[in-house]
Amino acid sequence: MRLTLRQLDVMVAIARSGSTTEAGKQLALSQSAVSAALAELESQLGTRVFDRVGKRVVLNDCGRLLLPRALALLDQVREVETLFADGAAALRVSASTTIGNYLMPVVLGTYQRHWPLAQIQLEVRNTQDVIQAVADYQVDIGFIEGACRHDELEIHPWLSDELGVVAAPGHPLAQGPVALEQLAAARWILREPGSGTRETVEALLLPHLRRFGSTMHLGNSEAIKHAVAEELGVSCLPLRVVHDLLVAGRLVRVATPLPTLERTLCRIQPKRKVFSPPLQRFIDHCSAWREATA
Repeated sequence: MRLTLRQLDVMVAIARSGSTTEAGKQLALSQSAVSAALAELESQLGTRVFDRVGKRVVLNDCGRLLLPRALALLDQVREVETLFADGAAALRVSASTTIGNYLMPVVLGTYQRHWPLAQIQLEVRNTQDVIQAVADYQVDIGFIEGACRHDELEIHPWLSDELGVVAAPGHPLAQGPVALEQLAAARWILREPGSGTRETVEALLLPHLRRFGSTMHLGNSEAIKHAVAEELGVSCLPLRVVHDLLVAGRLVRVATPLPTLERTLCRIQPKRKVFSPPLQRFIDHCSAWREATA
């Protein structure tokens, strides 16, 4: 069966006007084009849907059965045609842990207030899992805090993120300026291998410390900062992650001879990705949010 929307549109217009001529005027079609479309519809259905009464056409029992279904279909088509006009979207975003837990909720909140019809699914993973999800087209776009070395992906810098060495107020290293040797000998609490934060910390600190003392590995930054607050060790974490405990006095920044510790958070996407208008709108929003918070 090859029913067309045009045929259904013609059928509805005739039913409402009672005339093929009037239906043609409503649809900006000739009377012959309207008659042809109606004839094709009835041929496809194998039955007539109108009775011809002189110059008038009147819905018969088959037409009355078809009309509400035709109206429902045409309404659905019009809904599809206007689906994206008001910012509707169904986006899938993946972000590594720090970005997903501390940045994306704010970004998505401001985006949702501007585009309330948008639906966004956020998946929080470690950096390597985000990279793989983007490369496999499981998600539309990714945000990472670690290195990306995938040949099929584009990498775009997004935000600068400052890190700091933190300890509990009662920790020996929190009592005053410390030497690099003291930092190297300390017990460190670090993220698991594969984490973007772990890679960044190693890249920033090991050139100065050469080694870490004993280490404890925890699976997320929230667990690490609370472990540090309980004097289980020291850590190097993004300042936005530990801001609440710094303000509360449960953590302090350790005075070190290290240079400013910064990393770049990045947006990644497949090289052959074609951006839909909703996806491009979300990317533009992320860029605008960065500028507004710089």
